[in-house]
Amino acid sequence: MIKYQTLLYYCYSRIEDAEQFASDHLKFCKSLNLVGRIIVADEGLNGTVSGTVESCKIYMDAVHADPRFAKTDFKIDDVEEPSFIKMHCRYKAEIVHSGLRDPRIINPEEKTGIHLAPADFVKLKDEEDVVIVDVRSNYEHSIGRFKNAITFDIENFRDFPSMINELAQYKDKKIITYCTGGIKCEKASALLLHEGFENVYQLHGGIIKYGKEAGGEDFEGKCYVFDNRVAVDVNSVNPVVISTCRNCGTHTTKMINCANPECNEHFTQCDACGERLEGACSEECMAHPRKRVYDGTGYYVKVPQPVNTEKLKLSKV
Repeated sequence: MIKYQTLLYYCYSRIEDAEQFASDHLKFCKSLNLVGRIIVADEGLNGTVSGTVESCKIYMDAVHADPRFAKTDFKIDDVEEPSFIKMHCRYKAEIVHSGLRDPRIINPEEKTGIHLAPADFVKLKDEEDVVIVDVRSNYEHSIGRFKNAITFDIENFRDFPSMINELAQYKDKKIITYCTGGIKCEKASALLLHEGFENVYQLHGGIIKYGKEAGGEDFEGKCYVFDNRVAVDVNSVNPVVISTCRNCGTHTTKMINCANPECNEHFTQCDACGERLEGACSEECMAHPRKRVYDGTGYYVKVPQPVNTEKLKLSKV
């Protein structure tokens, strides 16, 4: 019997007094005993929340009952346990950090690439005049990506605009962007249109929806997700593993954070190397005096750091 679910969603819709909304929304989520991470901005919502099936239904019904978010598309995963430890709901400048904040240039509510349903993506993805573009960060596509997709060596989505020139050679092609759940593509496809690309599409609902509705065909590896699960299966048609252990080169889908908190690098590591290096990315990090205890997961709860009083004094001088 399914006991818990995890919901992935976003909605671009103007929120007046978004800071107060974030505070009120946090209280509402806590009243349902949900855990997760929600970003609230003037431009809308971006969240992943997890809880009991009953709580998740109440939450989705409440979001859909608000006219501003009635069009929200929830991607629902059945999970054995909640995918987060705590509940966070924070106000930020954007619901996905892109640096593209001028609504006169980029406004997903008004103009984006054509949304392709998973079934339509399947029909188009192998055509000769189609170029598939992954707009996610390097650590995300290192563990899984579409076959033949163009990827960029970027650490954050805010670096994507600087990569546009690399796509100039494909201006006469059909460009299809994709990401985890679709949110990054809203701005990425809008930016491409602004830069003069004419045939721009985006995979509606992202990799997650594609896996659920189209079996994930030709998505190689796993899909990185921003919760305790780290990565999830997508392809039930022709699955392969493409990621390798940083230390020995063995194929593995296990992604962890380095046990040295001053490094904290996100990387793939097999269980054997994890045991040998105690969850560190190198022998140097394994020997670090602040190395965290490795429990086999490579996932560490953030612990508040003590205030650096000396730095505060200097900043006031």
